[in-house]
Amino acid sequence: MKRFNGLDIPETLVDLCDPRKMALLVYDMQAGICSQVASGPRITASCSAVVAAARAAGMRIVYTRHLSMPKAWMGVVQMRMAMAWQRKDDPEAVSPWFLRDAPPFQIVPELAPRPEDAVFDKLAMSAFEGTPLSFALRDCGIQALAIVGIATEIGIEPTARHAADLGIIPVLLTDACGAGHEAAAERSIESLRFAGDAIISDSDIFAGLLNQRSSAVTHS
Repeated sequence: MKRFNGLDIPETLVDLCDPRKMALLVYDMQAGICSQVASGPRITASCSAVVAAARAAGMRIVYTRHLSMPKAWMGVVQMRMAMAWQRKDDPEAVSPWFLRDAPPFQIVPELAPRPEDAVFDKLAMSAFEGTPLSFALRDCGIQALAIVGIATEIGIEPTARHAADLGIIPVLLTDACGAGHEAAAERSIESLRFAGDAIISDSDIFAGLLNQRSSAVTHS
């Protein structure tokens, strides 16, 4: 940790892995998304381990869910995206995949949110666009956001970049971040690494640091 002008400047995950400073975002771990990704079961297991470590440490956990609008409310951008994802060249052939209360919209059972968790629904790829996430983090004094979920190249990269633009340090736990296109996901991670805003780590390091902190608090 560096000091400058009365501020603590964190450099590593060690400096940030504190439930008073960091929250955990579980990004779009929905049944209809996990089932489309080959690594879905593995990412679900990795996310479960991260969530367990965060819960044990008393860290705040927030979930996002990607929401589809009914077709009458699908505008230009939503329709273009749906046509691309569903590989349709006719808007009439598009079906909303993630309608509220439909089975594909729900968080997978292994990661079901608890009453103390926050859950925000969104239309955009960034978890911050159109949700109260930034307000909630600032209001709790959160400085950094650990991110896990699916998909790195679609929504996690824009969320990480948006976080940095809002003054929140993004932390990617890459082994718990799934992808629909692995090569594209690797490019996303390398791009974030090059930009320097994000801390790139993994779930074992994250859990280990939280366990160390919890043990130190218990024995103090």
